[in-house]
Amino acid sequence: MSDESQTPSWLLISVLFSTVPLSAALSMTLHEAAWNLLRTDAGVGDVAGDLISGKVRNLKKDFVLGTLAGPGFEAEVDTERGSGLVRFLLTRQGIEAMEEREQQKAWRPRYLN
Repeated sequence: MSDESQTPSWLLISVLFSTVPLSAALSMTLHEAAWNLLRTDAGVGDVAGDLISGKVRNLKKDFVLGTLAGPGFEAEVDTERGSGLVRFLLTRQGIEAMEEREQQKAWRPRYLN
């Protein structure tokens, strides 16, 4: 993934349930927090940004929604539109995009000279 801002958020996560409206920026923030939990195999992590604060839990189960499948997460968040709960899954496309991004980071030279 060369630029996260060009990747549609619906390719990265699929929302199963939400009591708060989710913008693309909010979805990307949740995706990043969930990705960090997934790759470190952690159970709970903080999520924070300009528009959100709260906790994300790795449910450590896979979920299927139609043709989408992936690991499930739950977030208790406070946003500019109020507090709420979001249940979502990371899509396989989202996981592959993050793995590709990390591989690209590993190949970049550390120094310009």
